[in-house]
Amino acid sequence: MEPKPIVGIITNETVGFNGRQQSHSAGKRYVDAVMNFADIVPILIPACIRKCDLGTLLDRLDGVVLTGGRANIEPHHYGGEAFPDDEVIDPDRDKTVLDIIPECVQRHMPIFGICRGIQEINVAYGGTIFYRVHHQSDKQDHRMPQNDDASLEEIFKPRHLITFPENSLFKEILGQDSFWVNSLHGQGIDQLGAGLSAEAFSPDGLIEAISINDHKSFAIAIQWHAEFHPERDENRLNNLLFQKFGDACRQFHLAKS
Repeated sequence: MEPKPIVGIITNETVGFNGRQQSHSAGKRYVDAVMNFADIVPILIPACIRKCDLGTLLDRLDGVVLTGGRANIEPHHYGGEAFPDDEVIDPDRDKTVLDIIPECVQRHMPIFGICRGIQEINVAYGGTIFYRVHHQSDKQDHRMPQNDDASLEEIFKPRHLITFPENSLFKEILGQDSFWVNSLHGQGIDQLGAGLSAEAFSPDGLIEAISINDHKSFAIAIQWHAEFHPERDENRLNNLLFQKFGDACRQFHLAKS
């Protein structure tokens, strides 16, 4: 049997035990989706890996997933206004991911960005980010429900439609012009980075999906959370995205071998 591809899932640096212990972690749903729907082997990438070691790591991988996270990219990476003092940050992840993205692109390695991942790819390509989408007069509130007792089903349920422009990869993948997605983000793409294409929009015009131009493999990022129950009929696009990502990782692995 041909060995399965190995894919790196970026982690977030989190603090637990009342501030006494730092950890690198990724949501279980990302790991499950990579295993069960992309059918590839996941490993976790530490958020603090040194730039000089990235080549050694990526030589052993066949794809990378950029996950969501509670912290947002610090605005000094894209010329934005400084965060308030109480903003959650993850500077190690910022640095690591902004180093990983060009390495993946140079190798034409499959890369799949989810939620924070779409914002990271945009920043890596010189784009900018809205600090709070709902502060924009022409944008809707894209955050999760603000009541503390909301269930997971309520938090992750489809919230708004996205539409695909002409020649969108998503129209080709799904065979239709629109799709309902969940929405759990406070920030979002403002100016699109050079070298990227917008693949989907929400009703208020916010960019919901992008692709990397001239990339020879799967290089897609989305603003919604595709890892939440991709097996459900209403989440068919999410299932297809993980399948397409897995196929691309297998092709990359074979070509590398």
